[in-house]
Amino acid sequence: MLLISSGLIPHRRCNICSCNFAVLLANVHLTKPRSQARPSKAALLGGGVRTLLFACLALTCFSDHAYAQFTEAHNYDNTPVGVNQVELTYAYAHANTSIDTSLIVEGAKFNVNQGTISYTRYFGLAQHLMWVEASLPLANASGSVSNTNIQTSITGLGDSSFSVSTLLMGARARSADKFSEYKPTTTLGASLAITTPTGQYNPDRLLNLGADRWSFKPEISLSHPFGPEQKWQLDAYGNISIFTDNTSYHGTQVLRQELLPGIEGHVSYSFTDSVWASLDTRYSFRGPTLVDGVNQDNPQQNFTLGSEINISLNHRNSLVFEFAKAVAHKNGPALTGFAIKYSYSWGNGY
Repeated sequence: MLLISSGLIPHRRCNICSCNFAVLLANVHLTKPRSQARPSKAALLGGGVRTLLFACLALTCFSDHAYAQFTEAHNYDNTPVGVNQVELTYAYAHANTSIDTSLIVEGAKFNVNQGTISYTRYFGLAQHLMWVEASLPLANASGSVSNTNIQTSITGLGDSSFSVSTLLMGARARSADKFSEYKPTTTLGASLAITTPTGQYNPDRLLNLGADRWSFKPEISLSHPFGPEQKWQLDAYGNISIFTDNTSYHGTQVLRQELLPGIEGHVSYSFTDSVWASLDTRYSFRGPTLVDGVNQDNPQQNFTLGSEINISLNHRNSLVFEFAKAVAHKNGPALTGFAIKYSYSWGNGY
């Protein structure tokens, strides 16, 4: 945690910026729900191969905040009321995944380049700090399969995101002129993130930037600073993603996904008053899908590791560098990616 005595306000990424790195990773979920009738090997060796490979690319570039998303370290740090923040993000992710969990097709590649603009506002309500965020992504996605002529790409808007968050215990809302009195302590927080189906979606396309469904992610957090001068901090989050149905999946089918729980742990260390770094972990599980009521028998088990470096240039400007990789995945994509973020803050007394 950045020391309050430095006059620098801890930079905190809000929970659901749909173009932040975590969401970019969510966008490249390429696991294919099994079809109701599995193709035979003979069909796969014939014209069915091309159909199946196209199915790999036909999986939508979901903007749901579910599959490999981090809620960042220090996300629930106390911040003065009246502060506004605009953040610009560039993120890149690469996935190399199978089409079906029972049929491995080597050479499937998926790449996403994504930019985001996000706005966050901090305010007090009943002496509790609260903040709201809205985010809008613009992305380019491309997919191909090695040793074939199958490739496609798309550029446009992704699904927009909104969130509301609060600190329930451990820190009361304070104005900027009184914030120097605050002493970091253990806090309990909560949030609700919502993803809306505003991105480009066409069931006839090989790739889509929207999910054509809503998602909701309630989360609870526990943050605890410790060690000499409280330079260390532990953040633990528990969340669950809830999805509405996609009623135009592959044109006429109905895609339904069950609840997808997730747990996260982040350990960070402040090297100076303006630089901290973290090691991040996330584990998500369950979340099987059904197509037209038929269970696809594809519950997920995904374990992702990441790291973040946060640099406060001054009390208004900061830079963030992030990296993440899925080190274990079942019915989820093998992902590697990075993100660079710039944020500018302003407000009353700030």
